[in-house]
Parts: sequence; C-alpha cells; structure tokens
Amino acid sequence: MNIVVLAGGLSTERDVSLTTGSMVSRALRERGHRVIMLDVYLGYEREDCDIADVFSHSEEVGVTAGAISAEAPDLAQVKAMRGNSPDGFFGPNVIRICQAADFVFMALHGENGEDGRIQAAFDLLGIRYTGTGYLSSALAMDKGISKEMFEAAGIPTPHGISMKKEAPVAFAQTGMTLPCVVKPCCGGSSIGVSIVRTEEEFDEALAHAFQFEEKVIVEDYVKGREFSVGVIDYEALPVIEIAPIEGFYDYANKYKAGSTVETCPADLPAEIAERMQQIAVQVCETLGLDTYSRMDFLLNDKNELFCLEANTLPGMTPTSLLPQEAAAVGMDFPTLCEHLIQISQEKY
Repeated sequence: MNIVVLAGGLSTERDVSLTTGSMVSRALRERGHRVIMLDVYLGYEREDCDIADVFSHSEEVGVTAGAISAEAPDLAQVKAMRGNSPDGFFGPNVIRICQAADFVFMALHGENGEDGRIQAAFDLLGIRYTGTGYLSSALAMDKGISKEMFEAAGIPTPHGISMKKEAPVAFAQTGMTLPCVVKPCCGGSSIGVSIVRTEEEFDEALAHAFQFEEKVIVEDYVKGREFSVGVIDYEALPVIEIAPIEGFYDYANKYKAGSTVETCPADLPAEIAERMQQIAVQVCETLGLDTYSRMDFLLNDKNELFCLEANTLPGMTPTSLLPQEAAAVGMDFPTLCEHLIQISQEKY
C-alpha cells in the first residue's frame, strides 16, 4: 500500500507526534509498504513535485523526527518555518499527497489532530484514515463534555467543573475542595496540568493552564495508582500500570526514558483488572469511539476506580503504553501498526 503517516502540526504535543510518526513509518516500511511521513503543517514543497510519482521516493519526501524535548515545543518558531505563508493548517501539497495515498495513518496528537477537525476535512475530501471519526474525536478531546457523558452513563470519574478564561472563578466560589487538579480542557500529555494544595497555588495553576487554552477543568484530586487500558475494535488489552519514580505522570515522565516504571499486565486482583477493562470498553461505547483508543484510570486506596479521559490517537513512541499492552498479548509493533490500518479500513 501507499501510506501517508501524518504527524507534526501545531499542537503542544508536536514533538511526540513526530516521534510517533517516525516509529510507525519505520514499522510499516518493514511490512513492505511505501510510506511517506508528512508534517501536516510544514508539508512538502518542491517545484518539480510529481504527486503521481511521489511514493516511488517516499523516504526522500518524508520528514524525520528528533528526540522529544523535556519541554513543549515553541510553536511560534514552527510557524516561522513556513516563511511568508504561516496561515492555514495544511502545509503545501499535504492534501494532494494524502488524496494520492491508499490510506493515511494518523500519528497526530492534541489540537487539530485528535479534536476531529482533520477527520471531518478528510471525510469531506474522501481521504481514508486510521482511528475514530470526527464526532467521537471531538467528544473525547473536550474533557468537560466527556466528563458529563461519563457521569450520565454511570462511568466513575473525578467530580469536576469547567471554567473559561474570560470568566475565571476564585477558588472559594468553585465549591471544590483541596487538593484539586487544574488542567487545560482539551490538552494532552499532561501539559499545563497542576496539582493544587493551597488557594494561592490555585490562582497560579489557573494562570498556567490558561496559557495553553481558553477553557480549563478543575477536578477532585484522587491519590492513587495510575493505570491505562487500550481498546482495539471494542476488545480491551491488558491493563498497564504507570508508576513515575518522582512526581506524577507529567510530560517529562511520559517521554523521558527511565523516569517511569511501567508494568503490563499490571499487578492487580483479577476482578479489579476486569472491571477496569469493562469500563474502558463502556467509555468507547459512550463516546462512540471505534477502531482503537486508550483510557486512563486512577485507583485509590479503597479500590475505587476513576476514569480520567479517553485518548483517541494514543502515542506510539518508544515509551508509549498501547504498544506495550499489545506486546503483552503477542502483537509486535509492526503487526500492531498494520492491524490498526486493517480495522480502520473496515469502516470504509
């Protein structure tokens, strides 16, 4: 197959996306596919670009990824790389090359990748892609909306409220208790997330989160063990436990090798693991997530489960969780990548 792996973009998770794209591209080439890895924002611009022949020199056309830095990328610097044409999300020739491909593997993370907008554009243009559709992507991306849907469906989740940048509320008026968590409503990779223990810290956490988005979530802090469950085609994978050596599972601990101990299958009583898997599948049914996704959980000292969120395009980096869960059931990384394409094709 001729496959475009779409990565990069203007999300705070840009570096993670490029690493995901690089890993997936390499794996799919190993399986015999002709693969172009495209930066969705920077695109591919050459005067002699022959779209009809572009897949015959796919590795020359594609971009490469560097290491994931300890901090979120400078998006103003990325925009400057487009020179005199920074406006518009799709870079030069991105749409044309995607239309020429047999399939697009979505290696995007965060804003414009997981929020449904690209999926909607591709639906209108007849471009086939991996992952769930535009509406379920949008519902899962907005943690405020998905939290309301969880509560309506009886899915256990920390109590929380939403707050907009133009109408911030002092902690005393929120009705929340300390400690609490403040985080951007639609962000990922724990960027902009703060654990708040005092009212002074609350104001600082709001200011920090509003640097990334216009809407934030304030929710109860749940002290406990962290887990994740991948779901592929409505079947749950083994539970994985995430135990940061220091602090919580923030951006640095997610992507710095050796900073987190990950155990799969997790050391849990069978009934708790099965309950977590059942809830993960229920989340998919509630939000309408098809093909594949990954749900994050907390388990407190009373063995109470809390679903935090759904990830519609889980990371596929060297330290990512979904590939580790798939490996636990005997599915190596290239096989996983090809399987995700296969189940996504069934939608069409």
